[in-house]
Amino acid sequence: MTTAIIFLFVIIVLAWTYDFYNGMNDCANAIATTISTRALSPRMAILLAAGLNIAGAFLTTAVAKTIGKGIVAPEAIDQWIFLSALLGAIIWSAICTHAGIPISITHSLVGGLIGAAVAGRGMDVVQWTGIRKVLIAMILSPLAGFLAGTLLMIAMVWIGRNAHPFKANRFFLRSQILSASFMALSHGANDTQNAMGVITAALVSGGFLDTFHVPYWVMLGSGAFMGLGTYLGGWKVIKTMGMRMVKLRPLHGFSAETSATASILAATYMGAPISTTQVISTAIMGVGAAEKLSRVKWGLSFQIIATWILTIPGAALISAILCILIELIGLSR
Repeated sequence: MTTAIIFLFVIIVLAWTYDFYNGMNDCANAIATTISTRALSPRMAILLAAGLNIAGAFLTTAVAKTIGKGIVAPEAIDQWIFLSALLGAIIWSAICTHAGIPISITHSLVGGLIGAAVAGRGMDVVQWTGIRKVLIAMILSPLAGFLAGTLLMIAMVWIGRNAHPFKANRFFLRSQILSASFMALSHGANDTQNAMGVITAALVSGGFLDTFHVPYWVMLGSGAFMGLGTYLGGWKVIKTMGMRMVKLRPLHGFSAETSATASILAATYMGAPISTTQVISTAIMGVGAAEKLSRVKWGLSFQIIATWILTIPGAALISAILCILIELIGLSR
């Protein structure tokens, strides 16, 4: 039992380290547009996002169930596989975060779980129904973000067509604080559940829980470490998201955040572990394209999309290699 407790402790530390990088990379999701339009100062924006990330962790556990038992069967794999999966996801996330690339941290964990499980136990432990849900959401959620961003931007321009430019700008500057708050809350609601799912699955696998239910201390810790990562921030990612993709004004920021929030919350309550990075990125593209296609820096946008495609196989490969190395060294015996 002592060994099982040590393993569980290591997995919890790694899961919350992953959550830290999740907050660090994905902090741009909620606050990059707010900072770039100067709706809030960087410090105030980060504090707001960090607090609401923590609050969002308590909204639902539907995504945690998909991550924890919908990708691989927790009772069929051991703690070493969870360890390999988390390390693979963390390594991929850390490389991309320090390079300033806004990737899907969620999909890095999905890839890590698949790679480690297949390498350690074979294809039989993979839950293909859950993976199909992830892949469908991976395709539909960015499209929903782009479409919602485009339509909302068009609607906002039409509604405010007769408004005084200065007054309209001030209105959307203030409204953006509200839209950024909801964006941060939805980010916490969806993405904190990745670590929750892994920790709860490890608790079930190790015999510490009889059924899959997320304890409150797991929710609190997952939210807190994501909030800490958001507070410390990933400034390179913020610059990419808020300043390099599209030149943003308050109207763009409000439209992108509001449309992305609606898409993320809908997916969260359906239990789909989506990428908030993908949704807000395509929403930003959508609001830029709604005014003029040339406003979007499509070269940079396609580079970001390419990293989304590579994330699941990239993290899976790293986790599979780690799992095989652990087997070869004999640590898992």
